[in-house]
Amino acid sequence: SQAKLTLAVVFVCALSCTVREAIYETVKRATADQEVKAIVLCGANGKFCGGADIKEFTGEMRGPPLVPMIGMIEESEKPVVAVIEGVAFGGGLELALGCHYRIAHSGARVGLTEVTLGLLPGAGGTQRLPRLIGVPAALDIITTGRHVSAQEAVQLGIVDKVTDSNAVEEAIEFAKTVVGKPTGPRRLSLWTAACPEDLDSLLEGALVRIRQRSRGTLAPVACVQAVRAAASLPFAQGMKKEQELMAYLFTSGQARAMQYCFFTQRAAARWTMPSGASWENAKARPIRQAAVIGLGTMGRGIAVSLSRAGIPVIAVETEQKLLKAGRKAVSSMLTRESQKRGLAEARLGPVSFTLDLRKLRDTDLVIEAVFEDMALKKQIFSKLSSVCRPDALLCTNTSGLNIDEIASAASRPELVVGAHFFAPAHVMKLLEVVCGPRTSPTAVATVMQLAKHLEKIGVVVGNCLGFVGNRMMRPYTEQAYYLLEEGARPEEVDLVLEEFGFAMGIFRVMDLSGLDVGWRSRKELGLTGPKLPPGTSARSRGGKRYSPLPDILCESGRLGQKTGRGWYLYEKERVATPDPWVQSFLEDYRSRFGIQSRHVGQDEILERCLYSLINEGFRILQDGIAASPEDIDVIYVSGYGWPRHRGGPMFYAWMVGLPKVLDKLEHYHRTHPDIPNMAPSSLLRKLVARGSPPIQQWRALIQQHSSQL
Repeated sequence: SQAKLTLAVVFVCALSCTVREAIYETVKRATADQEVKAIVLCGANGKFCGGADIKEFTGEMRGPPLVPMIGMIEESEKPVVAVIEGVAFGGGLELALGCHYRIAHSGARVGLTEVTLGLLPGAGGTQRLPRLIGVPAALDIITTGRHVSAQEAVQLGIVDKVTDSNAVEEAIEFAKTVVGKPTGPRRLSLWTAACPEDLDSLLEGALVRIRQRSRGTLAPVACVQAVRAAASLPFAQGMKKEQELMAYLFTSGQARAMQYCFFTQRAAARWTMPSGASWENAKARPIRQAAVIGLGTMGRGIAVSLSRAGIPVIAVETEQKLLKAGRKAVSSMLTRESQKRGLAEARLGPVSFTLDLRKLRDTDLVIEAVFEDMALKKQIFSKLSSVCRPDALLCTNTSGLNIDEIASAASRPELVVGAHFFAPAHVMKLLEVVCGPRTSPTAVATVMQLAKHLEKIGVVVGNCLGFVGNRMMRPYTEQAYYLLEEGARPEEVDLVLEEFGFAMGIFRVMDLSGLDVGWRSRKELGLTGPKLPPGTSARSRGGKRYSPLPDILCESGRLGQKTGRGWYLYEKERVATPDPWVQSFLEDYRSRFGIQSRHVGQDEILERCLYSLINEGFRILQDGIAASPEDIDVIYVSGYGWPRHRGGPMFYAWMVGLPKVLDKLEHYHRTHPDIPNMAPSSLLRKLVARGSPPIQQWRALIQQHSSQL
């Protein structure tokens, strides 16, 4: 008669101390129990394991370490099968790689995501994955931290089987078929990594891509070194190298900054208003149908984002020609999205197109995305008040205009809220949710819930010119202009900023966006153009220093990439090339205004650009426009390209040292008294006087009565 078959099923979730202890003890008992013939590891609630408990990183590690625990599982003479449902990220995938077999549900995703936290896979991931799927594929997954679908995972060989049915039941049945088979051949630590002949060339190419993609980051470079060890050393020596690299990264400032980003991004969802309304007690309304007004670049991206989330969209334009162009662009973008993401057409929300605002009478939420003209926006909101349902939410995508003034044109200003998307709206993750003084908690809760539904990061901010992100950008760009006036070149400024970690320097960014965008804004503010009073000094506005450099550039027709000329020359494939014309232009400008050109060092470029931006961040906090420094950092990392490994501008200021930031600002303000925004903010002075407390304590020192949220 056939012997009784017993399977041990072990449940896994986040690899906290308690969970590791439970796995260790359960697997140990199952291995010793002669009636148990196979072991199945699965996750609770349809989720295998999202990885380590990051909160444990800040304290002393307790419980069984992951490395020997995974080693024990791999050494088992009884087959161990991992059931991957939901996700297997970081340590979760490393745990699965220690098992002898891996069965995944078709909706599962896997990945070694540690690099996004400034670390590397430290429990054998850099050694086992290359041995399983080869060096090139493993190198890509480990250095990017990207998520891999179940379908790709089975093609690569990460998992042995993918199923649409109950994955746990499937794994149990599978385990029965491998009972009694030797587990030695399934132990990845005994395998040899498949390497291409030109291994050195492959690894060098990876380093080049890393420098291009994430300049200055330590973790991806360490990942390459660890994978090299997997390709060239025995497993035990490779593990030793992995642990050495992990120890180096673990104590680095970059890991600290990236883990700070991880937590602050999640904390941004926990918003509070002065009234006491918050994410905990304000109820969001369901969005069954939405509308977008204006099908320019922003409107198209917003429509695609809504459709991709399964929300039916009505897109509105004012002219048939614009409507036709918008329809063509949106349809093309949705086709590309569905192909890229593998989305079925049925999962996309339908998009209809119209010239008639009356078609919006049944929509739950309207997002206005016309160009930045206050009169036009107020006209639209006045019409919407008479067309839409009384409870419809009215959102404006303005990047800096006064929300309260826009709301004044609506019959129900409490339902007006700013929804500042970032271009391209279907790609960028940030959404600034702007409250006016009359905005209701329901409106805020609904737009924050919408941000989550759109897979974006919503951050609640107060109402002022430029809100948080663009308000801080103004002194940053002004300093860049002043540096050119004093002797720097655009490429010198950009190089310093890019070496700091920005993907592009400020002048390349402006060329990409179009110099006419800022020009239009300065005209609207009366800083240049027909609104400027006659006789105004070219280099002064209201007694403050002003640089007309970008205005003169625009007047000469140099608008950036779109015209092939801006701060740079663009002749081939939009590659920015330093333009001798710009250098000659700057020399003529200095001569015209009697400015003595001087050498501007790299430290001065970085300090004046970054510290002026940071100083404005402190002013935003003391004005109550942002609730916390963490919110500012989320905005800058998610929407403005601030390098993640620097943590955000406010975190960077704390890491550099608030006394140093204060000292440098005082120095530059003394040197340039006509630039008042270089004067250190009172909040910065207060924090330094209090001994520069940790950034998590700043919020308690900010005067709550001034909150504009």
